Amino acid sequence: MVDMWDLDSEAIEERVSFQAQVRDLVWRETKQRLGFGEHEGPGTPNALAPTSSAAMHLHLMYLKVATEAGEAAQQLAADAAERAGRAGATYADLGLSADITRQAARKRWPGTVGTQWALYLLTGKAHPHGMATRVFRSGEKAIETGRTAVDEGALADDGAVGAVVIDSARQAVWACYFNDGTWAPEDITLPEALRTVPATGEAGHGDWLHRWEQHITSLR
Repeated sequence: MVDMWDLDSEAIEERVSFQAQVRDLVWRETKQRLGFGEHEGPGTPNALAPTSSAAMHLHLMYLKVATEAGEAAQQLAADAAERAGRAGATYADLGLSADITRQAARKRWPGTVGTQWALYLLTGKAHPHGMATRVFRSGEKAIETGRTAVDEGALADDGAVGAVVIDSARQAVWACYFNDGTWAPEDITLPEALRTVPATGEAGHGDWLHRWEQHITSLR
């Protein structure tokens, strides 16, 4: 239970003000759907006789609009959660922002966190090679982008000569290189030692990059 003495008065005022703005928006939309102009009709939802048919009709329309507003807000929240997850937010982060528990955030937005793919591109025709990394929400899109980058790599000295797509568990799920013999990208299966990719900053990440570069170079 929240201790009211611990609440930030400024934050409370902001929330109350925001809720008032939402109520005004729902009320204006309700009146508009009922055919009233901006300065026409009842001044508030409770202005009509509470037991009249007109009041019932007004309240039902208000309920409809409020429900639609809630559904729209839920979709906005889901979109925001997906974008935050794509950017690296955890379920704990999502729960904190939505004022719910981590478990509730996972249940409300399943698959939002931990389902991203990283595309590693080895660039440059000659040693030392460069490196480019992109993150995707779709494994298929990551693979498509990687293959296209390698296919077009021959057109530029700093183009991609190899690509690897890694899932959230840091496992390589696809790889290819530019085959100078066929002049086209060729899918490959990485050696066992290269299939697990340490995250950036972790021990072994730099070593993996070096060994991957050597592997692509040996194929070319």
